[in-house]
Amino acid sequence: MKIIHPRPNPIVAAMYTLRDLNVDVIVVHGPAGCCFMASRMLEEAGVRVVTSGLMEDDLIFGGSESLVETLKMSWEKFHPDTVAVIGTCSSMIIGEDMDASIKKAALPCNVFSVDSHGCSGDNTTGAVKALECACRAGLLSEGERDRQIFLMNAATSMEKRVGMAGREYLSPTRGPTKLAAARRIADALGSGKRVACAMLAKKELAFRFADMFIALTEAKEKLGGELYLVGNLDGNLGLPRIRGYAEAICSELDSKGVSYESVGGMDEYALIGGRIKEKVDGFAPDLLIIIGIPHAYPELFPGNLLVTDQPRQLANYLSMGLDAVGEVSSHSMVMGVKSIIPLETGDTLRELLR
Repeated sequence: MKIIHPRPNPIVAAMYTLRDLNVDVIVVHGPAGCCFMASRMLEEAGVRVVTSGLMEDDLIFGGSESLVETLKMSWEKFHPDTVAVIGTCSSMIIGEDMDASIKKAALPCNVFSVDSHGCSGDNTTGAVKALECACRAGLLSEGERDRQIFLMNAATSMEKRVGMAGREYLSPTRGPTKLAAARRIADALGSGKRVACAMLAKKELAFRFADMFIALTEAKEKLGGELYLVGNLDGNLGLPRIRGYAEAICSELDSKGVSYESVGGMDEYALIGGRIKEKVDGFAPDLLIIIGIPHAYPELFPGNLLVTDQPRQLANYLSMGLDAVGEVSSHSMVMGVKSIIPLETGDTLRELLR
């Protein structure tokens, strides 16, 4: 099947993986505009992203001098511990030897290259490249590298089976308002019913989806009913930055008196749906709310309430006749945050309670 709607880029996936490894500086070896939007967001997360700014002449005569100059400027300006040089379509097509340029620059810190490019296939191929190169550079163990690659492959398989990569074209949508969803939740709790919320969130997006746990707890305190919350918030699993996310979220939930259960890590969303479903089935809810990446849950029914951040995936859910709402601005909102931020669905529920 040929997919014609835009899909995530392997270069960007490699950059995000390096961020999760707490790399200090990422040098994008390509034209100044390559991965511009992703670079802006990564800088909000505390990663310095610079470009070698390849020009037309560099594509003919080679861009080594530009890369060496950029590496030296990066050291002089930031004094980083780790620098990763990311290949792009331009640098890979002309066969740039990034390792030779790194050697010539001779920075007094850990510098390594990632030979990614946008035409290498699924976005996760870029993440896998980054993991392999970072492992050789000593940033993670071989065991964690293999674990992460296994998870990346599982995520790719899931998307092709039930996600956006399994549909030829999906038009992005903002979907319905959150009012009907909030009323369903309030009516269920107010009627003394059992409500469960399962979070399968990817990385920093959990900072927003976790607000649903807080809003539901507030609603239960006012309306009654029974509530069960479960999510992939294990702070002992994942790359360094991701473990930190989980620890920060759990600490905040605990401080607010939110009762929840952690099943799996933030990087395991593609694998742990079955385990979370077992927990939910044991609670036997009258209403199930699935937030984050709902299609990671094994079974979706029209009676479930789905909350996602992906506008194309939201369109996919709605086309299947599922009850879903979108928090489509979430990704830009969570970059660089250190605490839970309000979810529009949660705020709509709070408004009803008032």
